[in-house]
Amino acid sequence: MITQFQNSHDIKMNLILATLLTSAAAFAPSQVAQTSTALNAFESELGVQAPLGFFDPLGLLDDADQERFDRLRYVEVKHGRICQLAFLGNIITRAGYHLPGNIDTAGTQFDSIPDGWAAVGAIPQAGLLQIIAFVGFLELAIMKDVTGEAEFPGDFRNGSLDFGWDTFDEETKLSKRGIELNNGRAAQLGILGLMVHEQLGGTLPIVGDM
Repeated sequence: MITQFQNSHDIKMNLILATLLTSAAAFAPSQVAQTSTALNAFESELGVQAPLGFFDPLGLLDDADQERFDRLRYVEVKHGRICQLAFLGNIITRAGYHLPGNIDTAGTQFDSIPDGWAAVGAIPQAGLLQIIAFVGFLELAIMKDVTGEAEFPGDFRNGSLDFGWDTFDEETKLSKRGIELNNGRAAQLGILGLMVHEQLGGTLPIVGDM
């Protein structure tokens, strides 16, 4: 039993170490050659900023065209938005705020669902299926450029939502897009850190016990 526990613990620690090393690599200086076609083509794109500048350690943009860059940028923006919601959800539920009432007809209350990754195993199967179906519906029918009016990757206004965007000058628009991009990048590392700490245990400021 002890040997089995040690093996399980070693596997978890190796996974966490690999995750941390991957995260640390995101801050390493880029080794892309200055004569790279990708660098010359995309060095002025939004998100290329100090201290890293143009950063593509996996070479995803080697010989890429604008269409591929826009696709990768869309994926980055989408993942950033998802991670911002995930991080905020973690903070809110760990602070003790939950939806009122029951999550199913059996009387399982929302506040009885544990926080963090443990919630996945505690939500009734029918609830998980509903979540997956709802996310799929949003992905396929709502969260996309339906009308073809998008100004940039991730613009899902579709001619109906505006919130004053058209009143901003180009500099303000770029600033707001850059803020969202950087917040998304931070949230991706943030939710990864929360998941790692949840496995390690202990207490974090604001978040509390993991």
